[in-house]
Amino acid sequence: MKLTDVINFDLIQFNFSATNKQEALDKLTTLLVEKDIIADKKNFYDALMAREKQSTTGVGESIAIPHAKSADFNKAMIIYAKSDTGVEWESFDGQPANHIFMICAPDSGADEHLKALASLSQALMDIDVKNGLNKATTKEEVEKVFTDFITKTETPKKEEKQKTVSTEKKPYIIAVTACPTGIAHTFMAAEKIKETAKEMGLEVKVETNGQIGIENKLTKDDISRAAGIIVAADKKVEVARFAGKPTIITKVADGINKPQELIQTILDGKAPIYIHDGASEDTPDNTGDETIWRKAYKHLMEGVSNMLPFVVAGGILIALSFFWGINAFDPKDPSYNKVAEVLFYFGKISFSMMLPILAGFIGRSIADRPGFIVGMIGGILADPSILGLKSDLLAYTPSGFLGALVAGFLAGGIIQVLKAAFSWMPRSLDGIKPIFLFPILGSLIMGLLMVYVINAPMASVMEGLKHFIESLNGSGKFVLGFVVASMMAIDMGGPINKASYVTGTALVTAAGTAGSDVMAAVMIGGMVPPLAIAVSATINKNIWPTSQRSGALVNYVMGLSFITEGAIPFAASNPARVIPPLFISSGVAGALSMTFGAVSKAPHGGIFAIIAGAVSNWQMYLLALIIASILGAVLLILSLSYGKKTKK
Repeated sequence: MKLTDVINFDLIQFNFSATNKQEALDKLTTLLVEKDIIADKKNFYDALMAREKQSTTGVGESIAIPHAKSADFNKAMIIYAKSDTGVEWESFDGQPANHIFMICAPDSGADEHLKALASLSQALMDIDVKNGLNKATTKEEVEKVFTDFITKTETPKKEEKQKTVSTEKKPYIIAVTACPTGIAHTFMAAEKIKETAKEMGLEVKVETNGQIGIENKLTKDDISRAAGIIVAADKKVEVARFAGKPTIITKVADGINKPQELIQTILDGKAPIYIHDGASEDTPDNTGDETIWRKAYKHLMEGVSNMLPFVVAGGILIALSFFWGINAFDPKDPSYNKVAEVLFYFGKISFSMMLPILAGFIGRSIADRPGFIVGMIGGILADPSILGLKSDLLAYTPSGFLGALVAGFLAGGIIQVLKAAFSWMPRSLDGIKPIFLFPILGSLIMGLLMVYVINAPMASVMEGLKHFIESLNGSGKFVLGFVVASMMAIDMGGPINKASYVTGTALVTAAGTAGSDVMAAVMIGGMVPPLAIAVSATINKNIWPTSQRSGALVNYVMGLSFITEGAIPFAASNPARVIPPLFISSGVAGALSMTFGAVSKAPHGGIFAIIAGAVSNWQMYLLALIIASILGAVLLILSLSYGKKTKK
């Protein structure tokens, strides 16, 4: 299917205007109804927004590619809207979207949908397509842009063969690209690497591991001829085949943002020789640094990233239940309210899934589905009360978060040991191992280890940490608050940020209804970076590029909602001058929070938790937030203004 077959050129929207992506998608789905393409917009609009919640479709460089499937469509189509002023899309580079391509796909057309999206992603990385779209003012001009792109990319096979012969003496670079969803970033990285390699006068071939499968697969001849290999991937890909070759293994974002640097590293002979660890050829490998610590970190992040939605949903629901009183969920309390009980009940259900999900997904990251079920069992046994389980056997102090953390890695190890132990079985019986032998034996082993080995020492460590924090006062509290809050602002969603957040979450979970002052400091530390950016743009908008100013003001909402990631595009644009002011101001906020004795009973919620009464001494807590946000804004203005002066 050609890209021009799915773009509906008759519905192109020029001078498109919307304040944010919600309004933009509402307008575009309304257009589909008005043109009798769909009868009702609700289902498709909801599907589009559900996709946005997974991760933004603002892919950067002023482009957004919202997409979803719906039974309302008989065939795939793409609707293009061009906005001269740009639409805020929460893109990873902070740029508003000037070019919006909405992909509408039928439920039954998964391949059609993904191929259209893949083809579109490739086209939008082409400089001629970008320039053509920027200049286009009519549908005919837009159609010509994509027609020319297709003509350029569909080179006859004879020409390809001739080109291969003529460039055989040039260095040959090959690459593999892959992202978790296998859609936009996979193909954008591929196009960037190909485009850059050709500009450098090199021969290049890129294999994509997308949702539609492996395309342009590298052959043995490709690998043997290659001067080096780039693996730009955020998910497991087959790398055993590259053993003995200079290979750079990195994240997919580097394939998009740093292709020349990666290629030059190979040309300079600085790429490390890949040494395979001896696993079977079809065993995919992780990306990035191949040390054991890097692998452990990626397994941990798999658990944490899947745990966080449960924590956020549970935390906010619990916080909302406090609107009627801290104990309004309890039928025995005079302040009892039925709505509060319902919110608290559902919040506790979501929140109680935190430990099993954490352990389960760490186990799955290490040992796939067998590791998931064994990890889930370990997570539950870290605190059996979450399921209301009572037994003399289970009469031990719950190990909580730390126990679940250990259980996740233990689950992966148990399955790996079982795989080795049963490797003697004939291949005809391989099918019963992951669904019968491994889950049963793994769950039994996990149960015995958690009950008799893991829980007691982990519970002691957790209790020791709690007692240490409770024993702090004065300067000790001040320093602790500064440290955990400033950690929230260093990488804003990365490993340091997550380490601080999960520590606060573990403590508030262990404290129950008493709440945690560390959690309060962590939350305020995560709220400050976006707020400081928003305040700085309000005081002096000129310190930020024009393309970032509207996004800066959106950070008022992001910060108050405790979404630290809103600050990432601004920090990424000038980390040396942006991160230090955010680090200092977040640290001050946390230190003040601890000094004022603020305690949070909710692990998330931001302003909602404060309004609901889930944060004690809220007046001083808000004062700390205001002071730190203004301090951060002033430091940002001074830092960025000084940067501009020195450049001049």
